[in-house]
Amino acid sequence: MGEIVGAGLISHAPTIMFDEETRRELNDGKEISLVPGLRRLRTEVFDRLQPDTVVIIDSHWVSTVEHILTAQEHQGGIFTSSELPRGMAQIEYDYPGDPEFARLAASLGQELGTPTHASEDPYLPIYYATINLVHYLQGGEKYVSVSLVQTGETDDFMTMGEAIGEAAARLDRRVVVLASGGMSHTFWPLKEISKHEASDPIHIITPEARAADEERLEWMKAGDHARIVDTMEDYFDHSPEGNFGHYLMMLGAIGGRDCVARGELFSDYENATGTGQVHVWFERPDQGWTG
Repeated sequence: MGEIVGAGLISHAPTIMFDEETRRELNDGKEISLVPGLRRLRTEVFDRLQPDTVVIIDSHWVSTVEHILTAQEHQGGIFTSSELPRGMAQIEYDYPGDPEFARLAASLGQELGTPTHASEDPYLPIYYATINLVHYLQGGEKYVSVSLVQTGETDDFMTMGEAIGEAAARLDRRVVVLASGGMSHTFWPLKEISKHEASDPIHIITPEARAADEERLEWMKAGDHARIVDTMEDYFDHSPEGNFGHYLMMLGAIGGRDCVARGELFSDYENATGTGQVHVWFERPDQGWTG
């Protein structure tokens, strides 16, 4: 029997892929905390837990009629972002997949009543919400990416997460689930973006969006995931990335609204051109995810 040994809400903000000099230029001479946070995750968490498979819920991979999981044996190539080729250009990637896990999770998703497909197509594109995390975190693990369904609602994401959790339990795998995405997610208008590139959260699009993010971070740190689920309608007013489906799917994999895992920040809460960004790690409690 396998298990999910840890999970995280992890930022993939494009600035993490800029060289350090550029990052400091954009951030008033200081390093953004997201980069050392990712390096700490690798050395302090992944190296200790030794996961076999990492599931990345990719908030930039938008599907429409079903959840999709990558089921290729291997992913490799060179990635340039169509969104920001100046900052994410010609990034080499080469990592093994876990088709057995992807196929089982897809089958379980179907059984639980949510449309799901495991794709083995070698031409299926990869997105930077996956590539950026693999760049910093890759060791010897296998990786599976999961799409975010733009037609999905809170229960759809939670159900797909449940399927991922059940797949981990049925297979002999130590699994980490990463929700790759931000929190509130509204950008400044183009004419104003250059004034708001520093990481200080005073640049978050509105004080109300910042307050909503920080409130939910406190709930995460307290292990009060039920409150986040129960107030999703309120949070939608601040446009969380992907309707916060990446977090909800991760949460569904580790016990849903009954999860009591306390979050540990591996970065500051930061701005990225108006959006809220942070790394929060959830270690599996000794008594289990739901206490």
